[in-house]
Amino acid sequence: MISSSDLDAGRAAVAEQRWADARELLARVEARDGLGASDLELLATTALLRGEPRACIDALSGAYSAHLSAGDTAGAARSAGWLALDLIEQGDFTNSVLWAARAMRIVGAMPEPGALAGFVRMAPAVGQLGSGNTAEAVHAFEEILAIAEHEGDRELATFARLGLGKSLVESDAAAEGFVCLDQAMAAIAAGGVAPLPTRGILSRALSDAVLAFDLERATAWTGLLKLWCSEQPQLIAFSGQCCAIDAGLLLVRGAWSEASTAVELALARFRAGDYRAIWGAPYQHGELSRLRGAFHSAEESYRRAGESGWEPQPGLSLLHLALGRTRRAQDEIRRSAAGADPITRRYLRPAVVGSGIAAGDHEAARRAVEELRDARKAVPTPLLDAAASGAHARVLLAEGRMADALETACAAIRAWDAVGAPYEGARARVLAGRALRAVGKGEEAQVQFDAARAVFLSLGAEPALAELAAVMGSRRAGALTTRELEVLRLVSTGLTNRGIGERLSLSEKTVARHLANIFGKLGITSRAAATAYAYENGLV
Repeated sequence: MISSSDLDAGRAAVAEQRWADARELLARVEARDGLGASDLELLATTALLRGEPRACIDALSGAYSAHLSAGDTAGAARSAGWLALDLIEQGDFTNSVLWAARAMRIVGAMPEPGALAGFVRMAPAVGQLGSGNTAEAVHAFEEILAIAEHEGDRELATFARLGLGKSLVESDAAAEGFVCLDQAMAAIAAGGVAPLPTRGILSRALSDAVLAFDLERATAWTGLLKLWCSEQPQLIAFSGQCCAIDAGLLLVRGAWSEASTAVELALARFRAGDYRAIWGAPYQHGELSRLRGAFHSAEESYRRAGESGWEPQPGLSLLHLALGRTRRAQDEIRRSAAGADPITRRYLRPAVVGSGIAAGDHEAARRAVEELRDARKAVPTPLLDAAASGAHARVLLAEGRMADALETACAAIRAWDAVGAPYEGARARVLAGRALRAVGKGEEAQVQFDAARAVFLSLGAEPALAELAAVMGSRRAGALTTRELEVLRLVSTGLTNRGIGERLSLSEKTVARHLANIFGKLGITSRAAATAYAYENGLV
């Protein structure tokens, strides 16, 4: 006989969103006495939110069988539909198709399936979107939305608007897509949507806001996701993913210390069971490491990101540029952009500009700028304005059009400052300084350089400091002795002082003295900056 006290306590814990308590209580009843179909669905929800996707699948499968045994075809179809959706997220597309087919067969035999007729089509529609069939996905989600609205199913309508919005965004109808996403997020903010649809809508909509350079939406929607997570202390799933998304926004805002903390939290939550965090946390760790000059750490993080299925771009190509691998940077970012949907391709365009200029391919850089400028007409956002202006200024500078470059760089400075992005604003100041110096305004150029340097110093952006010093001509490799150059080259390989000493037959104390001299001559304060300088000046 089922223990009513444990079962009632488990149900109450679900209602109060105490997921660890609910998981333990319901699992105890299931192991001892067995659970009914509806309670198995509750167990599946608790397992998923506690970071146990396999246990979720097992519980939903049991719920499906229990519903069928009880003659509850609607319940069986619902369980099968959720199984199909959850299996897509876990990458098991074959079994997702099988469960979706079961759900649709059941619903097809029902005389009046109601909203279920739309719900069981969600997984196939998501599958079409994931495979790049955006036109078919748009049509499928429109039909699901029509069913949901006719049946008055608010939750299904919210889910359908998410799918429709993402499909429109990926089919290059971003303005219409974000209208749908805004409606879905408004429904979430108003409450009344169950935990599983809530988490899916929040996390998936956020990715589109980031790709669209929509800092305002991304910040607002991240706030909703953070609030949702904070209200459930026993939540594991999505908590790490939330931290990873937040880390990316903090990087833009110039809060790099807070971003570092968010990345570490994301990785910790991944280890605790939030497997979704692996799709963002290593990449953001790589970004932070690259910007700070920890190039070896950055490369390892991008590698981990790639292994998880996350495309480690544009960060990896920007790292290649920092390490002097110009051709590789250009080839990889081109390949990624060529295979991407329109909104992702535009997100990669600033890196295409950078690699094109570094390779002397100004025509490719200009084409990328034009695509960014065209995107501003479709979905104008302040962040996209800033990115487009900054990229355009770089192209104009490379083409020697200094007056135009200065005007555009100043527009980029204003735009970056307006959105609160200090690092990118400082990079635009370097562009303005270079243009000013080229037209004979050395004092004004120095003002821009000094302002940029202050920002880079405050952030610990060692590679940017090294690049600025090279632009200003304040550091010269010729100032180093032959031995100091040898030490610098070995520092750039990641060797410790002891390792360098063993390689050069020097004591650690002598190596430390050489490093102190190198730092003093080059005006730097860390091994990361020394590594960046070595790569930027072709010493390795």
